Amino acid sequence: MKQIIKYSKVILSFALLMILTILFQLFTFATRLGDDEYRQLFKSKYQIYALEVPKNLCFADETMPLYDAEVYERMDRELLVNTYWQTQTILVHKRANRWFPVIDPILKRNGIPEDFKYIPVIETGFLNLTSPAGAVGFWQFMENTAKEYGLEVNAQVDERYHVEKSTQAACDYFNKLYRQLGNWTLVAAAYNMGLTGVRTQIARQRTSNYYDLVLNQETSRYIFRIVAMKEIMENPDEYGYRVRKKDMYPQIPTYTVKVDTAISDIALFAMRLKVNYKIVKTFNPWLREAYLENKESKPYYIQIPKSGSLDKSPFEGH
Repeated sequence: MKQIIKYSKVILSFALLMILTILFQLFTFATRLGDDEYRQLFKSKYQIYALEVPKNLCFADETMPLYDAEVYERMDRELLVNTYWQTQTILVHKRANRWFPVIDPILKRNGIPEDFKYIPVIETGFLNLTSPAGAVGFWQFMENTAKEYGLEVNAQVDERYHVEKSTQAACDYFNKLYRQLGNWTLVAAAYNMGLTGVRTQIARQRTSNYYDLVLNQETSRYIFRIVAMKEIMENPDEYGYRVRKKDMYPQIPTYTVKVDTAISDIALFAMRLKVNYKIVKTFNPWLREAYLENKESKPYYIQIPKSGSLDKSPFEGH
């Protein structure tokens, strides 16, 4: 019996060695091919597909004139760029699960079309970025514009990083633009280009139709980029994206701490709340320094994750 077991082990070891040898040969096969064989193998295995542009795309209930070949090709470009920029597109899809529920109600409350929620998607991918020109936050406000719409911007507090407050400021700006232009597509274009720039081009070209205007490259792509991301994110299966609910970045419940005095040391302030400095800064990126002087005793509302502590990450269990 022992002899049989011994032979069986030898046979199994030999079989395993043969399998590994075959796999290694298959793995290295392509590296030993000549140019012609390699090209044939590449063409048979590697495929990139053209996309079908949906016939009925719209922005803010305004139908895109895709019967116009030039408009169609611009839309085709943005669908291709964003479908095949897989890392960025799947990341914003995950982040949207956290931020759309914050942004959507504010837009709705202010009468702004839902499609405007895709502006932070194409502007920053839901990251608090600063542009080379100095625009900041999800909505990419310049400092003067931010202050004009009620956001506090200074060395210690920059509410362009405050998602709720900056979204409200963006809504106020959108509504002002709509009163001036009377068209939501032009509003989005003016948000990117500026009201003066859009008005100048409307007067010069004698048309107020966005799709007929010759604009700078960024603004001419702006609506198409929004609609492309809207289409992909609302119909991910159609574009090859498989994102399970468990893969999405979750909303993290918080509670509010009201502060109307100075905070001399945010790290110590965090420890008293049984969290750490990083957590306070992560959930309140509008706090720009390690302290808050608050000379005017202004009330500030600091968000703290309910599950956050020095012993447990607030990101666990979601």
